[in-house]
Amino acid sequence: MSTLLIRDAEVLVTMDGARREIAGGWLLARDGVIEAIGTGEPPAAEESVSAMGCVVTPGLVNTHHHLFQTLTKAVPGGQDALLFGWLRTLYPIWAKMGPEEIALSTTLGLSELALAGCTTSSDHLYMFPNGSHLSDSIHAAREVGVRFHATRGSMSIGESKGGLPPDILTEGEDAILRDCADLADRFHDPADGAMTRIGFAPCSPFSVSRELMRDSAILAREKGVMLHTHLAENDEDIAYSLEKFGVRPGRYAEDLGWVGEDVWHAHCVKLDAEEIALFARTGTGVAHCPCSNCRLGSGVAPVRAMRDGSVKVALGVDGSASSDAGHLVGEARQAMLMQRATLGADAMSAREALEIATLGGAAVLGRRDVGALEVGKQADLVLWDLGGFETAGAWDPVAALVLCGPMRAREVFVGGRAVVREGRMATVEAPSTLSAARRAVEKLAGG
Repeated sequence: MSTLLIRDAEVLVTMDGARREIAGGWLLARDGVIEAIGTGEPPAAEESVSAMGCVVTPGLVNTHHHLFQTLTKAVPGGQDALLFGWLRTLYPIWAKMGPEEIALSTTLGLSELALAGCTTSSDHLYMFPNGSHLSDSIHAAREVGVRFHATRGSMSIGESKGGLPPDILTEGEDAILRDCADLADRFHDPADGAMTRIGFAPCSPFSVSRELMRDSAILAREKGVMLHTHLAENDEDIAYSLEKFGVRPGRYAEDLGWVGEDVWHAHCVKLDAEEIALFARTGTGVAHCPCSNCRLGSGVAPVRAMRDGSVKVALGVDGSASSDAGHLVGEARQAMLMQRATLGADAMSAREALEIATLGGAAVLGRRDVGALEVGKQADLVLWDLGGFETAGAWDPVAALVLCGPMRAREVFVGGRAVVREGRMATVEAPSTLSAARRAVEKLAGG
């Protein structure tokens, strides 16, 4: 059995039931699971890591991403567009991708997240051009070493049928469902400590049929996997739902079985009071993506109303083509600032934002084994060094993680295994990966 000791933390932020913050604390993990937490003289361990001068937190949980977009950051023509115009700009570029680009973008995106303290991430891959497959991203994620919730996205309604995506990026619905079933059978691990889980994720109500939404929900419950899609992202989204379906997005989701403890929706910027009550009543989760919402001008999600109404809310960085970054603490800060900008300075504290980034994400993804530093949970944890210019002068080290400038993690452990060491990826060879990224961008831009 292997043991890991994290000792001498400036503050150990547990996010446990009592929300304890332990000055000078230590944590002992055995075989990747937290065995003890305390103060004073620490026990012996095979590996001992000093956290002196560091805040130690649970690993952050990202609940919405499109990792394939990591190769299309800051693309001209899409930088200042609203959602639908932005999609029309990017679809032709994404259509050039293949298995190599899907795998590479996954490695890049998950590494970026890990360096900023993320230990669990979902991904929404909804297009499979040129022979690419969800397994391309699953295998890449295993090499990076973070927990991965891979959702099998889909688009079946192309431009010729009144949908938004080009026909070349759509698939037949029978084939989509067959692949979903196969992926669940091959890769989904429901056990505590799972590194890979599968979800079913039709892209959005404007890119798949009513039948595929309904059948995906039925199949997901047969296979015991979760459901994910975009919902109520902006005013265009609401107008489309009212015109095409005659109801608001929340009612459309409810009618098709898309509410419940096993469902989480991305964005939900335009949920109204009735939809918020529906989500609370059914245990439906929300992935809040504040930076993307700002970037695309979608608006400010009613996070305060959701939280006060007992809706499960988590954070998502969203695709790198709409947020251009994968920094979850940055998302926590943005979420806090947006609520304060609209509702007042007391609308959300730094600690609540950090809670949404950890416990909130675990709850939305149905993970009882991560999101907090407690005995029996997975040893997914982050050491944040307070010795840099970003936090110099900070009086409250925990609040400083959110209130002060963006920080990178010093150390990141997933199940007790080091993924980041001294601010560098321990599982990914950075120079060759970054060189591959430059070549891939040149290829995609070259036509």
